[in-house]
Amino acid sequence: MSQGTHPDELPAEVLDDVASVVGAKVTVLSRLPGGRHVGATRVQVAGRANAVLKAVPRAHPRVLDETLRAHRVVEHMRRRGYPTPAWLGVGATATHVWHLMDFVDAAPAPELTPSLVEQLMEITELQAGQASEPYDHWSYSWRVATGQESAVVGLEFNETPELSRLRQSVARVSEYSPVVSALVERLRVACADAPPPREAPDMVHTDLTASNVLVRDGAVVAVVDCLGAGSGTRASDLTCLVWWSTFQDPLDGVRRRLWTRILELVGWEGAAVLAANHVLHILEFHISQGRHDDVPGVVKGGHRALDELNALR
Repeated sequence: MSQGTHPDELPAEVLDDVASVVGAKVTVLSRLPGGRHVGATRVQVAGRANAVLKAVPRAHPRVLDETLRAHRVVEHMRRRGYPTPAWLGVGATATHVWHLMDFVDAAPAPELTPSLVEQLMEITELQAGQASEPYDHWSYSWRVATGQESAVVGLEFNETPELSRLRQSVARVSEYSPVVSALVERLRVACADAPPPREAPDMVHTDLTASNVLVRDGAVVAVVDCLGAGSGTRASDLTCLVWWSTFQDPLDGVRRRLWTRILELVGWEGAAVLAANHVLHILEFHISQGRHDDVPGVVKGGHRALDELNALR
């Protein structure tokens, strides 16, 4: 049995299960920044290099299936040169689902600088045509942005319980305040004529933020946390970069190049859908977490994103 240094972070039964699956003793070394719930933990696997262990509660019956899906996406993309660490094992206890991956000796990016964004734009191109799982973020984004259900003939959605819950929560953000309601209305108008996507050809990471980008000496060496990865358009990840990178800078340089590439991939209406989806999810997060002081900044950013898109129309 392996003992953790912080018993509130990793239940003993999780460590036991990991050791059973990998066939070696697992020793907790330290907690790492990032990671949901019980976090990311650096561990030593006897006879091997260090690894990173992440565990999440079994919040619904499909958590293990979703983790196995992410594992398949990681294996598929690594064969194509995508810089994400190899997964060494996946398992579950009665209360948690875990996965173990290679440890990368690099630090999360403190911010997404123009140089890092340029590198990530190149990395994102590796996702082109690499959809491998029926987990369609493109159609989900359209549903969130337009507020429409799957009433389109021949259009099917494979939505997980978690995504369904999240979409319903996003639909209520306009109730927060008149200012938020006005932004939501503007987003809906921008997306009103957007047709539903008919394909989802690319691999999509869905959470391309600084904390999930590992950097060494100014170079991106790994992209981590692929638990939400699925299919869609890689423009989704470029839209995430628009939001998180150098957002206070004028519309020039890397921001213009990001928007230009997004427009090349999905057109103006598609870009509006992706931007609206992202803004609505950021709003939902801050509202649901009680981060009320951050909401005005998100509203300002949402309007700016639409202003920038309109300027490039």
